Amino acid sequence: MLDTAPTKETLLEVNNIEVIYNHVILVLKGVSLTVEKGGITALLGGNGAGKTTTLKAISNLLHSERGEVTKGSIEYLGENVQALDPAQLVKRGVIQVMEGRHCFEHLTVEENLLTGAYTRKDGKGAIAADLEMVYNYFPRLKERRRSQAGYTSGGEQQMVAMGRALMSRPKTILLDEPSMGLAPQLVEQIFEIVKAVNEGEGVSFLLAEQNTNVALRYAHSGYILENGRVVMEGTAADLRENPDVKEFYLGMSDEGRKSFRDVRSYRRRKRWLA
Repeated sequence: MLDTAPTKETLLEVNNIEVIYNHVILVLKGVSLTVEKGGITALLGGNGAGKTTTLKAISNLLHSERGEVTKGSIEYLGENVQALDPAQLVKRGVIQVMEGRHCFEHLTVEENLLTGAYTRKDGKGAIAADLEMVYNYFPRLKERRRSQAGYTSGGEQQMVAMGRALMSRPKTILLDEPSMGLAPQLVEQIFEIVKAVNEGEGVSFLLAEQNTNVALRYAHSGYILENGRVVMEGTAADLRENPDVKEFYLGMSDEGRKSFRDVRSYRRRKRWLA
């Protein structure tokens, strides 16, 4: 559990952005957030809240889906990066791990990992050392390194996607729904690896996640999105103890755990939407 706040040096700053799809559909409405250097920041909310759109706005992958940032700014290390293409952002140390893994199914696990080093110019020795580093964090991948990625499990494919991102030597990883479709024990394993990479390699994470409970146990800070707006933010410890977050996202209240049906019926009482 990570409750100790990291050094407060801003790595990524999103300032009041709006995102529109197809020139008419307003998806994000004044979203602002910061990612501290060396931190794990959770972007929380239900399906359709705007989490993935926020990550794609940062990584500049919106244009492939006819989306664009129409207001606000996105700065990385103090530089406005909205005009950069995704490959240029990767060279600056920002890479997104997409929802749903997106491995190259016909390639082996190791070949998938090596594609993450495609843009590097530091030689075969450094790449081989980083491949071994990835295998240290993901020993299961070393066992399956000769297997075709398309025949590995969902958890293994999530590991491949994360390991491939690490091979690009990132400073910041945008991790989209890492728990999606995984068994609870695998979810814990993935988040333990996120924690280990954060601590061991100094990689900062902005992770979009519907599983609020597990995300707030591993993150340093968090933002909750609803309908394209940030409705709450704070340290992970504060959010875990907030009565509204407990009731509407963790299924708990002062009276004890509520059923999902009860939680849904109380959503209209959310104070931050009043």
